[in-house]
Amino acid sequence: MADVTLFHNPNCSTSRHALDEVNAAGVDAEVVQYIKTPLSAEELLDLMDKLVDPPADLVRKDAFFKDQGLVEGDYTDPKAVAELLDQYPRLMQRPIIVKGDQAIIGRPKDRVAEFLKD
Repeated sequence: MADVTLFHNPNCSTSRHALDEVNAAGVDAEVVQYIKTPLSAEELLDLMDKLVDPPADLVRKDAFFKDQGLVEGDYTDPKAVAELLDQYPRLMQRPIIVKGDQAIIGRPKDRVAEFLKD
């Protein structure tokens, strides 16, 4: 089993930076391209149990979010976030790094190296 799981989008420079940090740290990592292999609502809830960041931070509030007519305040609790990301995986913030029983959103970029050190 890998030491670290990286939920990765190769089209994102911040996500590519996180992958570089994981490789530089020399840790055994499972890289999951979550757009190709989306997480189920149950898996998303498990992920949020580990997340040190608020569940609402897991949702990208980008142009696609707004184009869907979504409202930020509707996605603050884990269940609502899981249901949204189950329906729209592309709205998951990236990168997400999971190590043991903790996970972080790799933004800003400098959080990744620090998280991998612990």
